[in-house]
Amino acid sequence: MSRPYIFPTGVKSPVAQKIKEFLHNEILPVEHQLLNQTFSKSEILLNEKRKKVKEAKLWAPFLPEEYGGLGLPLTEFAYISEVLGFSPFGHYVFNCQAPDVGNMELLMQFGSDELKKKYLLPLVNGEIRSCFSMTEPEFAGSNPVMMATTAIKDGDEYVINGHKWFTTAADGAAFAIVMAVTNPSASPYQRASMIVVPLDTPGFRIVRNISIMGDTGQGYASHAEVLYENCRVPVAHLIGKEGTGFMLAQERLGPGRIHHCMRWIGICERAFDLMCRHAAMREVAEGVKLGEKQMVQQWIAESRAEINAARLMVLQAAYKMENEGNKAAKEEISTIKFFAAGVLQHVLDRAIQVHGALGMTDDLPLAYWYRHERAARIYDGPDEVHKSLLARKILKDYGLTLTG
Repeated sequence: MSRPYIFPTGVKSPVAQKIKEFLHNEILPVEHQLLNQTFSKSEILLNEKRKKVKEAKLWAPFLPEEYGGLGLPLTEFAYISEVLGFSPFGHYVFNCQAPDVGNMELLMQFGSDELKKKYLLPLVNGEIRSCFSMTEPEFAGSNPVMMATTAIKDGDEYVINGHKWFTTAADGAAFAIVMAVTNPSASPYQRASMIVVPLDTPGFRIVRNISIMGDTGQGYASHAEVLYENCRVPVAHLIGKEGTGFMLAQERLGPGRIHHCMRWIGICERAFDLMCRHAAMREVAEGVKLGEKQMVQQWIAESRAEINAARLMVLQAAYKMENEGNKAAKEEISTIKFFAAGVLQHVLDRAIQVHGALGMTDDLPLAYWYRHERAARIYDGPDEVHKSLLARKILKDYGLTLTG
């Protein structure tokens, strides 16, 4: 822990070093306990750790200073997100967890003063949690214009009806940001809007926490199926303007993909560390260590190269987004999304294989990540869609325009 955290560019990051030390001193020693009990039991201890983060002045490093954060630019927070990804609880303890981080950014940029006061500030302070409600079980998530949830104006209220699922972190959240059709006669990408719905609104109902490979989860680490049945909320709960829901989604997803990809790289680094430690220590025969096997050496070498490549690709995308905007970095964002997700799967799988039966247990965080991060290749647009978009753009530059 004495070696300072250094960016690949050679720049030292005191913030990243402090966060790394906090994780190793405060989170990793209790990680096994937290992973093997319900969120409701863990919340007391996690809140104690969050209080220590605030006292250390490391709270929500992505937020502007006027909101109590560190005001870090996207490229620097990308490094921080990698460091936080080293533990399943890193982002939560520092108030950088999805979907709250994206909801905070939305409300900061597009929310009214009233919404900021009532919902953003308590969220920023860690007093409440939120959820994001977009995907519907009846429609393919890869085509976001296919949506049946509606928000119909009735006087100074919206009446919301719809069926959503994979509404992440709804369990225990104070409010949802829901995507609903407000302008059905408009063009496909101008039909929907984003609206804040307090979860205590009559007509909002959590049907269940969806079981993910046998784990229903709880609290922020859960995905709910929810119903909106004649939910009435003030028109003032609209974020931005009517019909701008898809634009807001893109604004939310751009930085969000950088956050996700760097978090995945942090997970890869932890899995890689566990794999190498086990390979160096585990005897497979008298006097023979697992790491002496050429296949294991190959997995270690391939993992190291893939993690390094993914990191540099994500940082390049973050730099371009920060300096030229989301639209200019569209290709880079698609590229890192499927590439980093693939690297994550490869490294986790190798780490589990090296650990043998131990890798399948919850004695290590590997099985937890394998369950919950398989979705990396699905959410925020499935890999296949991103690959197709990238290939079409490349071929267009060569004179071939594809339709359909």
